[in-house]
Amino acid sequence: MSLETSDNHNDLSGSVGLVKPQKVVIEQPLKLACGVTLPSHTLAYETYGSLNKDNTNAILICHALSGNHHAAGFYQDDTKPGWWDQYIGPGKPIDSNRFYIVCVNNIGSCFGSTGPTSENPQTGQPFGADFPPLRARDWVESQKLLMEHLNIDCWAAVVGGSLGGMQAMRWSLEHPEKLQHAVVIASAMKLTAQNIAFNEIARKAIKSDADFCDGNYLQHNKIPHRGLALARMIGHVTYLSDELMGQKFGRDLKAGDLLQGKTEPVEFQIESYLNYQGDKFSDFFDANSYILITKMLDYFDLAREYDHDPVAAFKHATCKFLVISFSSDWRFSPARSREITDALIAAGKNVSYIAIDSDHGHDAFLLPNQRYQQALGDYLSKLAEKIEDAQ
Repeated sequence: MSLETSDNHNDLSGSVGLVKPQKVVIEQPLKLACGVTLPSHTLAYETYGSLNKDNTNAILICHALSGNHHAAGFYQDDTKPGWWDQYIGPGKPIDSNRFYIVCVNNIGSCFGSTGPTSENPQTGQPFGADFPPLRARDWVESQKLLMEHLNIDCWAAVVGGSLGGMQAMRWSLEHPEKLQHAVVIASAMKLTAQNIAFNEIARKAIKSDADFCDGNYLQHNKIPHRGLALARMIGHVTYLSDELMGQKFGRDLKAGDLLQGKTEPVEFQIESYLNYQGDKFSDFFDANSYILITKMLDYFDLAREYDHDPVAAFKHATCKFLVISFSSDWRFSPARSREITDALIAAGKNVSYIAIDSDHGHDAFLLPNQRYQQALGDYLSKLAEKIEDAQ
């Protein structure tokens, strides 16, 4: 990994620097929860820091719905850092000087790992809507195969926000001996009916686009830009808080005015912002992946196999837990994090719970916040000290 600067990166201090994504073809068959078996699959991933001599300092970062493997650092000729660059790097809460950090783009996504845009070997065409349905446990099993490829026997921690937190919890139940800590941020043990409703509206927006072509748009050289942009606009509203939107946009106008006698169209700043976010998203994300992953979210129920009893489910976990919530997050509200914490306590598990004040809504887990950064950093620093003392 090079730390040399380029014209676009005049200052890489505090960063993992310039990074390059890696790919691996996992030749071992992966049987999915739906019953379909992928004979092999490709995973795109990035790593930061170095493994210690005992391979005991590895942390897995689990991305959320639209995330990917580029969690930190910069690509050559790209000024935009990884999506969690504020939290991953030398001296940062997830310290690359002390940990070996792995972030993988999960199957079903669209950033290099096997998914709907990949070629279906049976047809020679992109999988499209024919890509098999997924569950969070499928992501965990795929991550475990990458773990074995990297010669890691046990994660020091599995860390994730939102859908990433669901993966961390699933890790603790499926492979309890394979992680020491689970960090569950702005997450839930299952979606509320309101969350499922928002996801269905977004999927309907995509499928209503004339260019969707029943999910086979790539075969017709089309992309459902309008539907995907609308889906993102719907989702984006739920990731923000009313307070933040009021502070940032209020009722400010982008174009026109509301004076009597004026007939020209009026555009509010919030309208312009959402249109921009939707259009930008539709240029790089895949519509079938969006449908697939939102259904994964809907399907997730941590305690389904335990008669819907989360206490019974968490009895199988052996790791320690850190649970974090944000006050203005109404998509994955603090009540959901308290449910996780209460179930863990009732199951007799070691859990720390931190409630963070923030007006940034669900997106708060991605953004700078001094108390959040300190809490996460202190927790992982203690873990790093324990690992270093054992060397």
